[in-house]
Amino acid sequence: MQSIFAVNIKKSILLRVRVAFLVMVLGAFAIVWRIADLQWMEGSKWHKAAQDKMVRYRQVKATRGNIYAGDGKSLMATSLPFYKLAIDPTIPEKKVFEKGVDSLSILLSRFFGDRTPTEYKRRLKDVRVANEEARRKGRREREYLVINHKLVNYQEKKMMESWPIFRHGRMGGGLIFERMDLRYQPFRHLARRTIGFMNQGNEGAGLEYSFNGQLSGKDGEALFQRIAGGGWKPIRTATEVPSEPGYDILTTIDINMQDVAEASLARHLADHQANYGCVVVMEVATGEIKAMANLGRLPSGQYAETYNYAVGQQGRTEPGSTFKLASIIALLEETQIDPRDSINTGNGVLQYYDREMRDSKNGGFGKITIQQAFEFSSNVAFVKLMRDHFNTKPQRYFEYLESFGLTRPLGFQMLGEAVPVIRRPNDPGWSGISLPWMSVGYETRISPLHILSFYNAIANNGTMIQPIIVKEIRMEDRVIDSFRGKVINEKVCSGETLKKVRKMLEGVVSHGTAKNIANNDYKIAGKTGTSQKLKNGRYTKSYYTSFVGYFPADQPKYSCIVVIDDPKGIRQYGADVAAPVFKEIADKVYAQDIQMHKRMAATKWDQEGVFPTIRAGHFSELRYLCNELGISNHGLHDQDWVVARTSNNSVQWHSRQPRPGQVPDVSGMLLRDALYVLENRGLRVSFAGRGRVVYQSQPPGSQALKGSSITLKLAE
Repeated sequence: MQSIFAVNIKKSILLRVRVAFLVMVLGAFAIVWRIADLQWMEGSKWHKAAQDKMVRYRQVKATRGNIYAGDGKSLMATSLPFYKLAIDPTIPEKKVFEKGVDSLSILLSRFFGDRTPTEYKRRLKDVRVANEEARRKGRREREYLVINHKLVNYQEKKMMESWPIFRHGRMGGGLIFERMDLRYQPFRHLARRTIGFMNQGNEGAGLEYSFNGQLSGKDGEALFQRIAGGGWKPIRTATEVPSEPGYDILTTIDINMQDVAEASLARHLADHQANYGCVVVMEVATGEIKAMANLGRLPSGQYAETYNYAVGQQGRTEPGSTFKLASIIALLEETQIDPRDSINTGNGVLQYYDREMRDSKNGGFGKITIQQAFEFSSNVAFVKLMRDHFNTKPQRYFEYLESFGLTRPLGFQMLGEAVPVIRRPNDPGWSGISLPWMSVGYETRISPLHILSFYNAIANNGTMIQPIIVKEIRMEDRVIDSFRGKVINEKVCSGETLKKVRKMLEGVVSHGTAKNIANNDYKIAGKTGTSQKLKNGRYTKSYYTSFVGYFPADQPKYSCIVVIDDPKGIRQYGADVAAPVFKEIADKVYAQDIQMHKRMAATKWDQEGVFPTIRAGHFSELRYLCNELGISNHGLHDQDWVVARTSNNSVQWHSRQPRPGQVPDVSGMLLRDALYVLENRGLRVSFAGRGRVVYQSQPPGSQALKGSSITLKLAE
């Protein structure tokens, strides 16, 4: 029995061993099969997956085109190269790495300021050791380290290339710079919203967005290898598809006018604590926009370009009395009235259905001419005129507005142009007061640029031109496309009406609501506008002020509109708020544009001592003046600043070049030149009188102390 039992146990053990052995053999075969399957049958699949993770074709962004000012030289926006710094710590030889790692860590810590030198050294060494270990074990050989995600500019890149380890370059020091182009505006805030932007979601504003198709170019494609920190390093191969740079665009903007417009607008907005403001300056004959400034109030109380109020929906408002120009043209074209005809405005209050229309003057203007009604901006007069001539045919008035080009978009080059909102007689919301209220600038919504284009037509002998802000698209010196302002309306009115309304617009400035901006040097023609703002269906004590016109009035070269929204304080009318900004801009533009100045009467300078007043100033300007007047002039040709001496019916130039560190001699100079010379020496200038400098409190040649005050006296 025992032997039988022993035999059974032995058989059982042998069976178990055999089963276990069979299982192990089968398992081994399965493992070998899986290895073979992965290696040969599915190898290409997993190799591709690894490649996709570590090596991939990626888009190479094209260099974006530049945006230039109207002179074709001043850059308003460009793309500058910036770089992300990375290193392969396994490339430097051990001797180079050990010798330079301490110094490099200190320099990196000082530059980036985010880690201590010890931390930088540990990071560099850890990656180097880990990579060397991986290479010994047959794993991936290299791991690249992005040292810092802060971008460095080209000058900083050149500096870093001289640092320890880095100075050995890509092959000897493992240095890697990944280039990234960033948009840069050299004039910083100047025309910032007009230039605009593009974000990563392909959304944006301004010229950058409107002309993105031309500026962006065509992206390329190249092979990249993934590096530590999530970055990618380009691998140069024959399959690389190069990118094509974007086109440049040449705007119509005049940098000097833009600067003048923004500075004046910013100063007056702050003075009135207004909500926002905008200025547009346009060349009359061409429709080219020379300046477009938009400033909105920030929560901090400062002003910045955050929205294009001149063009966009938020700037589309009830224009107020500037719209009276359209109404008076419609009246003159449709009826037999004459500006010399009289109209009784009574006490300045007119009841119209359940509403009351008031004039700005308490007690009203009484009996005045239609010309005066326009000059003084009498609401009552216009409501009466519209009631008498268009009350039974409001559609006719709308047809005039339509023919003026006021009811449809201008087709402006920048995206986001506001569509005018002008009710038709059959539209919902039309009522008995719609017609008279529209005639004085209410119950309509229109952008400042649209109003300016209409006034520009009056300055341009009745021809309404589509405004433009981009005149050329270029690739280097080659013109790809060019733009000119299209004619929207060949004649907005008859020649007779044009002559009458131009006289009215001049009268507004000479003795009407804007007489505070009249001057003796050149004539301005224009119209003030003040409209109460609507809130919750009711008009408030908050105002929208504007002034729009052109200059010089007798030979118009530029038109301009100024809008200031919700000014605070006692001055809340267009004449007191917006018109002074127009005057400031016009004065500075006039002073800089010699072609607008009245031609001097031709004079024969044939007697000794009979000369125009030429004393001291900038050599090139004084020489130009003498040449234009036919006056012989001789002397220096390599000095910026000179003084004139008359001799034998000619002018002799003598040097007045300021010496470094000394107070310049500005006697005989005009204030503009004196300010330029003295302020460049760091002196604080105050002055009294007008004309040329006859006295300066700090004597010429004395030491110029930066920040010290100097007083000038001027006389004719």
